[in-house]
Amino acid sequence: MTPLAELLRPTSLDNYIGQQHLVGPGAVLRTLIESGRIPSMIFWGPPGIGKTTLAMIISQTLNRPFHTLSAISSGVKDVRQVIDDAQKEEGAILFIDEIHRFNKSQQDSLLGAVEKGIITLIGATTENPSFEVISALLSRCQVYVLKDFGEEEMRQLLNSAVSYYATQNIKVNLKETEALMRISGGDARKLLNALELVVNKEIGFNRDIKKSFEIDITNEKATYVIQQNLAFYDRQGEMHYDIISAFIKSMRGSDPNAAVYWLARMIEGGEDPVFIARRMLIFASEDISNANPNALLLANACFEAVTKLGYPECRITLSQCAVYLANSAKSNSTYMALKNAQAVIRQTGDLPVPLHIRNAPTKLMGDLGYGDGYKYAHQYEGNFVDLEFLPEAISGTRFYEPGNNPAELKTREVMKQRWKEKYGY
Repeated sequence: MTPLAELLRPTSLDNYIGQQHLVGPGAVLRTLIESGRIPSMIFWGPPGIGKTTLAMIISQTLNRPFHTLSAISSGVKDVRQVIDDAQKEEGAILFIDEIHRFNKSQQDSLLGAVEKGIITLIGATTENPSFEVISALLSRCQVYVLKDFGEEEMRQLLNSAVSYYATQNIKVNLKETEALMRISGGDARKLLNALELVVNKEIGFNRDIKKSFEIDITNEKATYVIQQNLAFYDRQGEMHYDIISAFIKSMRGSDPNAAVYWLARMIEGGEDPVFIARRMLIFASEDISNANPNALLLANACFEAVTKLGYPECRITLSQCAVYLANSAKSNSTYMALKNAQAVIRQTGDLPVPLHIRNAPTKLMGDLGYGDGYKYAHQYEGNFVDLEFLPEAISGTRFYEPGNNPAELKTREVMKQRWKEKYGY
């Protein structure tokens, strides 16, 4: 039986939902597709937002031969076979799902064919390609970032599903959709899987097509059915993202027991240990930060060790790091400081750099006042001088709010002593 998500897969840009910044009228990727000349490219974004579908639409729109490989199950031999086949074709496209799982030798095997134009590569990844794709291959590809689906896109998907079911003599009334939205987490495939499961549960999997049905979808009904059929609902292995989320939240909540449990679940499931280590490296800066700067050092050491050791030995290092991070003092102050600064920049634009802290490498710049009034901090007591470093329009704006932990409480006191009332510490 064909899954609902596959039945509703769009076949053209006109009925493709989402990613309007790439495929909307006049957008960069749509313009390239309409020109008939596309580069090799990598789609980077979360699961279930249309990366595979977009690759298929590009192939169909341009009437190009389309080959697909999964990095989970394919090796160098499979890549070479596709390249051999593509040499007999015109403008073949090779789509590689989860390209971040290809190792260096597998990625190297693509280089020659991409460079010579034997294939146009389209890779899909949920991981940052800067970390996961070798530089030689990355330099030959355009990277396009696909965004999470918002509520509007998810409702469009649900409406499409309702219209499809109507053609099958099934009237679906979406009385409540919050549970479906929450369960799917912005993943279109999970959303449609959830709806399909609820509908099938109501009408029975082997129904008489001639009989009409009417179904009311409520939050209570959706939650109950999904909880009772979690394995079926997660048949694409999407629980991978739920478990890493549980792992991160357990460390953030300072529960080492839960953190080790979810770590063990990932290890038992064969999760890439580098993926786990990288998440802990991010966590050390985002959730611990200067409350305990050693956390970043340990997380980085863990990452390095994992890349050298591999399974099974690296599981011990992962556990050591996870327990340490879970027990550490927590602060997201530097993460929030950056977000606050970016929000102000979006509101105020590119404010000019104050003249006294501009660089003055030429005489003309010096004559124009660049660097005038700058005071070299090391020439003053305590290596500090009260000077304006922000643009005048936002002088005194506080972005960094020290966390409520021993290390950052000391930082707050230092800020008070240095800047007095300027930043309101």
